[in-house]
This record gives sequence, structure tokens and C-alpha cells, in this order.
Amino acid sequence: MSAEVIIVFVLLLAAVVLFATERMPVDLVALLLMSALLLSGIVTPAEGVAGFSNVATVTVGAMFVLSAGLFRTGAVNFVGGALTRLGRRNLWLALLSIMLGVGAVSAFINNTAAVAIFLPVMLGLAQSLRVSPSKLLMPLSFASMLGGVCTLIGTSTNIVVSSIAERHGQPPFRMFEFLPLGLAVFGCGVLYMLAVGVRLIPARRTGEDLTQNFRMDEYLTDVVLLPESRSVGTPLGNSPLVRELNITVLEIFRGEERLSVPDPETVLAAGDVLRVRADVREIGALQGRVGVRLKPGMKWREADLESAEAALVEAVVAPNSVLVGSTLEELKFRSTFGATVLAIRHHGELLRGNLGDTPLRAGDVLLTEVRRDHLDRLKQNRAFVIVSEVELPEFRKNKIVPALLIVFAVVASAALGIFPIVVGSVAGAALLIVTRCVTLEEAYAAIEWRIIFLLAGVLTLGTALENTGAAGLLSGVLLSAVGGWGPVAVVSGLFLMTGLLTNVMSNNASAALLAPVAIATADSLGVSARPLLMAVTFAASLSFMTPVGYQTNTLIYGPGQYRFGDFLRVGTPLSVILWLLSSLLIPVIWPF
Repeated sequence: MSAEVIIVFVLLLAAVVLFATERMPVDLVALLLMSALLLSGIVTPAEGVAGFSNVATVTVGAMFVLSAGLFRTGAVNFVGGALTRLGRRNLWLALLSIMLGVGAVSAFINNTAAVAIFLPVMLGLAQSLRVSPSKLLMPLSFASMLGGVCTLIGTSTNIVVSSIAERHGQPPFRMFEFLPLGLAVFGCGVLYMLAVGVRLIPARRTGEDLTQNFRMDEYLTDVVLLPESRSVGTPLGNSPLVRELNITVLEIFRGEERLSVPDPETVLAAGDVLRVRADVREIGALQGRVGVRLKPGMKWREADLESAEAALVEAVVAPNSVLVGSTLEELKFRSTFGATVLAIRHHGELLRGNLGDTPLRAGDVLLTEVRRDHLDRLKQNRAFVIVSEVELPEFRKNKIVPALLIVFAVVASAALGIFPIVVGSVAGAALLIVTRCVTLEEAYAAIEWRIIFLLAGVLTLGTALENTGAAGLLSGVLLSAVGGWGPVAVVSGLFLMTGLLTNVMSNNASAALLAPVAIATADSLGVSARPLLMAVTFAASLSFMTPVGYQTNTLIYGPGQYRFGDFLRVGTPLSVILWLLSSLLIPVIWPF
């Protein structure tokens, strides 16, 4: 084993660990990998940066813009409204309509975007049906993954593997080449969830009042500022009450006036009633403090924190968000967003004290009180997904038809072989901007730049695997394990390997790393690489066993108040069923 191969394997192991543990943002890990490979000379400068101009990277970027076009015009929300009206009749009709509708949408737009759009819709539907939202959110996420494997553009993973195949002289994947197995997988997944899966999902989230969901009773109180208080006559931000105690003032009641999310420069006056968030120890300290009087305890409701000026909003830290790894203190959250974080649901743990020092992670749910005139800051910031049913943004409904026609033209041109998918998607993105379905600023904002950098980095690592022969060595390990049982067993083994890997790290990274191994294995067996590549492609997108393997699972984890074991309980049987089904059907649909 050469020194170059050893370096590549060390970098591969480091990448898997860092992707799985989320010690660093995924895009930073990808850039570090790229830098290490360039500095070591394992890849040339041209090969090192080729990932940025790769067909897959450019196509995925354009697809983000196409998805934004369907959202900004209200086309996707129209589907959400129809599903809500249909699903209000009973739970099982709701589940069936959700899975079929979201699966169909996810076949043509980014899965994460589809789930983000439908999240608040599902919470409202759960309230209408009087069921726990956890019963609806996991089927929502799973349906988006199942639908995404049906077409070339359904998920970025399909595009990534297609570009790798094309680079090795293989024909690119066709638009609907995935459909036969995709429909079988989708149908099997829907039947499983309706017959078994939903019954395995516990009713984790109960009650729709946000203050009760986040158990805020012990952390909220009203403080009356007496005339002898040292804080009287001082600005809120510099008052002894705020500086000496770990409390957050949410509102100030001054006679008939109500100041929501008050400015730090607001001067306090005798008789002011301060509604504060504090932990139990701080409330105890308040009780013994001269110059303040606590109002008798009360049963807090959501309405107590909402007013004409302020709203209580549940916001999820989006997958690949720039907030990941930062604390509220570092972000200067209150001044930046005009909002106060009251509690954080942090990967299964409910945090209500010392919030400013907690590093945020993808999927964290923030309970925030936000000024209504600042609400758009949260709604339009792609770092968050707002899951509360606040007023909808203004859609360009007069542009729905042009947006649908443009997306249809992109799909049809690729399906009929008129243009390669990269040509059609880039042209479609440009047309959406020209026809004002999206603005240029919205198009730039729609692109998940972290995904773009992730793809560029892992594609470079894939190139290093091939150049050094490391892919061939991994192929040899696979063949020694299952090769004696024939190519069907190799397909099954490759599907299982990819499926296990993608449950702990990025699906795109799993596909980019194992696609070269699939091609090297096919060369060693002397068979077509197509069935092996399909095993990698499907397995990389079917991540049901953990909340971290796929972005949609991460997105629903907090709002559904799931535990890690919930995904294992529901997702493991489904993963095993689809592994066996794919192992049987892939060699039939794509012969060796």
C-alpha cells in the first residue's frame, strides 16, 4: 500500500468521523479535505477544484432555484392547502394524502424544501385531527425521501452518481430511469407506514400551546418595579436588575401601554411590570431583592406572550444553517433578529436556562418571542424554518403558470433527450429570473451554498480514491466478503454498506465516495456497472434509521419532539424491507 493510498484512507476515515459527529460544519470538512489533497499533491489543482464546475454541482445549484420558483409563486403551497382540506376528514386519509402528495412533489423539487414548506401545514392538520404531530411528521419526512428516488432531479444524490458514471464513460442516468424501482420502493414504503410504521410512532408532542409544549411555567414571572428600586430611572440594558441577575425582560407593562421585546435603551420607571424569563434560582433571587415584588404565580398560556406587537414563534435551525456551531451570545440574536429565545429543544433535551452559551445544532427548535415588524427577518432567513402557523408570505400567484411551464420544460427536455439535465436546469433557472417568478436576490439566496461546497469537496475525495487505487482496494474488500456468492450478492452488499453509511453521514458524501467503489467492483467482476451504481444511488437516499442521516429527518426531529430511538424503531424494519426488495429488483431492472 503506497503512501498516497494511506493518506487517502486516513482522510476518508477522518471525513466519515467528522461528518458523523458534526464536530465541524460539513462544508468546512469538505474544504479541509480538498486542501489536504491539493497540498499533498494527490490531486492536481485542476482536479482539486473540478468539483465546483462538475455537472452535478452546477445542476444541483440550478435545481435549488427551480424549487424556489415553485415556492415563491405559491404552487407548492397550493398543494399543501389541498392536502389539508382532504386530510381533515380522518387520520388515515390524512396520512395517505400526505405521503402521496409530498412524494409526488419531492420527485421534482428539493426534498428539504418540500418538507420545510409542509411542516407548518402538518402541525395545523394535527391540531384539526386532535392527534400528536409526531404521527404526521415522520411519514412526511419518509415520503419525501421515497418520492425523491423516483426521478433524476428528485434528490441531489441521483445527480451526483449520474455525473460520476458519466465521467467514467457510462451513459448518464435518464430522467425517469429510476421510476420502475422508485415506484416499487415508494409503494412498499407507504404500505409499511400505514400498516405498521405509524403505530410504532409514539405520541411525543401533546398540546398545541407553545408555552405548555416547552414547559415554561417555572421560567416566566411578572416583576413589579417598586419606587425604591435601584433600577428605576436607568436604561433597561444597564439596569442593576438585568446586569446582576441572569434574566431576560420580554415585555414591559406601563399603565395601559405594552412594550414587547423592549429596546435596551428603554428607561425603567416605578410601577413598571416586567415580564421576565429566568430559571428557578434566579426567580428565587428576585424574591429576596429589595425594590421588586413578584406577582402571584399564574398558569402561562401562549396568549400571555403574544400581542399586537409581538408573536410567539417556533423556529427550527435548518440543516446546513450558518447558525450551526454558534451560540446565541455570539450571534447577538436579540439585536440581530429582533427576537428573544425563551427555550431551546436541543436534540431531545429541553433547555430553558443559560441559553446564550449553548452551541446550536441543525434541528434545534427555538421558542422565540419576536416583534411582528421583525417577523420577516426570521421568515426570510434561510437559516431558520418557521414551523408556527404565522401569516403566509406574499406569493406571486400570477406567476404560477409560467413557473410550472418552465419546470415542466426542464423535465420534458431531459426526459426526451433534447438537452442534458445541466443545460435544461440552468436555462430554466435563468428563465424563472427573467420572467420574474423569482428575483435575482431570491435565486442567490435559494442556493444551499453549503451543499455546493460539500459536493465540490467530496467529489475531489472521490477523484483521489480513483487516482490512487484506493477505490480498487475497497472493491477488493467487498468482493472478498460477498463476491463468491455472485454479482447479485455484491449488489445487496453494496446497498447495505451504503445504507448503513448514509444513516450517520451526508447522503451526498456517501454516494460520492462509494460510486467509484461500485465502478471498480463492476470492472473486477466484468459486469455492467449500472446495477451497482443504482444500489449506491437508492441506498444513499433511503435513510430512515437516524435523525441525522438525511436533512428532512433532522428538520422534523425537534418539532416532532422525537427521540433518537424512535427513528431506529420505525426506520429499521423499513430499511431492511427496502434492502431486500432492492436486492431482488435491481438485477432484474438493470441486468448485469
